[in-house]
Amino acid sequence: MTLTVDSETLADLLIDNIGKVIVGKRETVEFALVALISGGHVLIEDVPGVGKTMLVRSIATSTGCDYRRMQFTPDLLPSDVTGASIFNQKTGDFEFRPGPIMAQIVLADEINRATPKTQSALLEAMGEQQVTVEGVTRKLPKPFMVLATQNPIEYEGTFPLPEAQLDRFFMRISLGYPDADQEVAIMERREHVDPIDELEPVCTPEDIANLQARADDVYIDVLVKQYIVEIANATRQHPEAALGVSPRASINLMKGGKALAMLHNRDYVIPDDIKAIATATLAHRVLLTPSARMREVTQETVIADVLSQISVPGASVRKS
Repeated sequence: MTLTVDSETLADLLIDNIGKVIVGKRETVEFALVALISGGHVLIEDVPGVGKTMLVRSIATSTGCDYRRMQFTPDLLPSDVTGASIFNQKTGDFEFRPGPIMAQIVLADEINRATPKTQSALLEAMGEQQVTVEGVTRKLPKPFMVLATQNPIEYEGTFPLPEAQLDRFFMRISLGYPDADQEVAIMERREHVDPIDELEPVCTPEDIANLQARADDVYIDVLVKQYIVEIANATRQHPEAALGVSPRASINLMKGGKALAMLHNRDYVIPDDIKAIATATLAHRVLLTPSARMREVTQETVIADVLSQISVPGASVRKS
């Protein structure tokens, strides 16, 4: 299967196909595709049972990508993630057995249940798309995406993700509870068969690579880039933030704006693209002050306050 339709049509095909499993969450699915097309990773934070794992499986199946799952537990070792060299008695040599990270779509389920040492095994893979085991560096396949899940209400037996790892997640998204009609639709779809078992691919990994190349070519005006920088600087100076977002966040916001513009069939970015993904892209990177946490101020509140204070620039189309 090759890409024979425009990017907007393919995006709709992907969203509709994933929607056969994930009901009524089009914006969340679109954000996940923005991260995929931007070459980023996603942290899915939500309560149990709302479809976090199903979302990841649906993305992997719909895109035709190789999929692996890691169940993070306190006794998981870094070698269980990256792989290790095993001695082959027949040949008398050590052979590298790749870990689940050597796939295109990787689910890190309940990532905050593993120790910080094991969580750190993901840092090189997420940041540089490669893993180094026993001094040998191996490139990861393309496209490559880590989708990690965690349940925010479960604190016992969990290890908070360090800021360095949170910063490597392109977005943090959540599904939330379905409304009454959506929940009835979910029950009806799963009354006799699980729709994930009948899901078929609508494109190939090569098509995703083509979408990534198209998104990279989307035009972004210097005024919009300045708008992104102003937003980032405002988070660093916000009174409720002990730590604002990094330059990596600014780059991700630019790439995400390009991907979203392409999904909406535009070859240029407008400020609304940036505003649409700003909370999902930036909020998890903001470290709140102790007093803000005591007053139950949220990271999302800080980003909303920043967006309300920064004036929106005009944006021009691509110059010929």
